[in-house]
Amino acid sequence: MTDPRADLGEHDEPAEDEVVDAFDAIVAEGSQRLHRSWREVLTTGLAGGLEVGTGVLALLAVYGETGSHLLAGLAFSIGLIALLLARSELFTEGFLVPVTAVVAKRASAGQLGKLWAGTLLANLVGGWLVMWLVVHALPDLGTVAVESAVHFVDAPLDLQSICLGVLAGSVLTLMTRMQHGTESDPAKIVAAVAAAFLLAGLQLFHSVLDSLLVFAALISGAPFGYGAWLAWFWYTALANVVGGLLVVTLLRLIRSKDLIAEERSESEAEA
Repeated sequence: MTDPRADLGEHDEPAEDEVVDAFDAIVAEGSQRLHRSWREVLTTGLAGGLEVGTGVLALLAVYGETGSHLLAGLAFSIGLIALLLARSELFTEGFLVPVTAVVAKRASAGQLGKLWAGTLLANLVGGWLVMWLVVHALPDLGTVAVESAVHFVDAPLDLQSICLGVLAGSVLTLMTRMQHGTESDPAKIVAAVAAAFLLAGLQLFHSVLDSLLVFAALISGAPFGYGAWLAWFWYTALANVVGGLLVVTLLRLIRSKDLIAEERSESEAEA
């Protein structure tokens, strides 16, 4: 007589085993990240800015030599791989995992706000520092940075710009989802390379990645100021949040509705 679980899976929940396992891992990780102290949030975000800066360095070097945004996008994957293997954090990686933990009542909205604000600020500070080093170590890349940054700071606030920001947030959150859907490190690296290719190769509007390009240009003496960066940055960050939350995270939450209800019940019982 065959075991019904051989056909129905190992879990009682009405979802595939892989979905249940991924959901459990996401809630556990999200809860851990959201209960960090300010010191842990800021240092993790600072490291993330420094590490993604290595990807921007590779992007500038390859684009300067080839003039190809697509090849430069592949080179930028160094930064996302560094984030993955070093266990650091980028602002736009904070949508799917922490939000799921909050919805499951394993953390509060206030803790989510602390994670977002602290990580974003630290990413930008770390990114600015590494770009200062890059420009002074390799001044020829400053010219490349100015050329690249103009694409962003000169962009008007219109439907196209907003869509570029929404796509960027969606791509990074999808990368996070793919990486949490497997235990294979090579597969996680493939997801990082694919996301980098789309983000940098297609020049999508990403609040942190592209801010580092603008910082490098500003440090090199760009013909625009930090005000031009801020005018682009505010709506790009919001568009990233919309893309990450509505396009990817919301669908995953709907897909995991029953699992979330069970997790919330357990959380309330433990309280």
